[in-house]
Amino acid sequence: MSTSPTLNYRKMIDGMRGEGGFAYIARGRMLAAKGYKVINLSIGQPDVPTPENVIDAAVYALKEEKYTGYTETPGIPELRRAIAEYLNTRYGSDVKPEEVVVTPGTKGAIFLALAAYIDPGDEIIVPEPSYPAYPEGARILGGVPRYIPIRFNGSREGFSLDLSLIEKNITSRTKMIAINNPHNPTGALFTPKQLDELVDIARRRKVMILADEIYDNFIYDGAEFKSLISYPDWRDYVVYTNGFSKTFSMTGWRLGYLVVREEVARNLSKLAVNIWGCPISFAQKAAITALKDPETWRWVEELSRRYSEMRKLLYNELKDLPGVEAWLSRGAYYLFPRVSKLLSMINMDVEDFVDYVIDKHHLIILPGTAFPDKAGKEYIRFSFATSREAIIEGGKRFKEAVTELLEKTRR
Repeated sequence: MSTSPTLNYRKMIDGMRGEGGFAYIARGRMLAAKGYKVINLSIGQPDVPTPENVIDAAVYALKEEKYTGYTETPGIPELRRAIAEYLNTRYGSDVKPEEVVVTPGTKGAIFLALAAYIDPGDEIIVPEPSYPAYPEGARILGGVPRYIPIRFNGSREGFSLDLSLIEKNITSRTKMIAINNPHNPTGALFTPKQLDELVDIARRRKVMILADEIYDNFIYDGAEFKSLISYPDWRDYVVYTNGFSKTFSMTGWRLGYLVVREEVARNLSKLAVNIWGCPISFAQKAAITALKDPETWRWVEELSRRYSEMRKLLYNELKDLPGVEAWLSRGAYYLFPRVSKLLSMINMDVEDFVDYVIDKHHLIILPGTAFPDKAGKEYIRFSFATSREAIIEGGKRFKEAVTELLEKTRR
């Protein structure tokens, strides 16, 4: 034990995984500060600011209404109503406003859900590669993540849930299964049939599904999306999270929400008030405009159309490169090509390869290892939530990096 009490923090913190994307964003900023022309195809946020009508609503709340004080812990009633109306209209659900808890970001919603249910030693099944908030949040609470690899079915079929392996790994300590759909980082969209089978597993094995549908407005090529909040018995098996960051480009506003049966929602407010007190007041006013103003939804539809085109453009830049197995994703705004053959050809691991691309070509991408646990070591993640010019230039730099490394191995 240290002689300095402030050094005696919980040692599990030393072993925690941070969110790798933020570290790579920082590297890009450092390169830019040195004068390099940096292309960033890593960042998980839209390349455009929040819509003007949403900003105007926040400014009005601040300047005209002086809306700067505390609000109700689970969110202001009019926002909870707007969220319930959105989910019910969009997905045919029957959510009541009293079942909505507004949170500081969707990460806040995820952590609140975990804190409500995970006791030390409890297990959460996490399909991997995964967004870090699910396993790391569980570990903070003494829970144990049990990782199940997502199946890669090749560059024609893409990714799918391995449902038999998920069920096989359910134990007496399993509390929940974390499902992010559309999926970060793979860009997968799990089919209605897969979700039906997953919900059937939850019913039979009496486990919960922690649903994260933050990318539900970025779905491409007419693919069918089924929300986990649409099942008639969702209250028995689903704890649902979503938010405003991706759909409305409100990443910095830190506003999300959790939906859970009413009696649990009431108790979660007790937990929330002791963690953050209440969500940001004026951001909640802006979020009502985001959900209810048709102008905002026209903006969202146009953004999704543009990203669909950027997705195809990036895919075309990658698909014919040697050793790269690119799949045209169906949701979110990521491509997650498998590069195991390329890594073998150039005798590098994925992190060294990404470091080379960043340091030599000033193109910021993410190694699959930024996403727990081990399945990502054969992949890299690109974001196409950016401009045509950035994708074309980024594709050019990536090809140059691959060509250089392959030529070095031939010498």
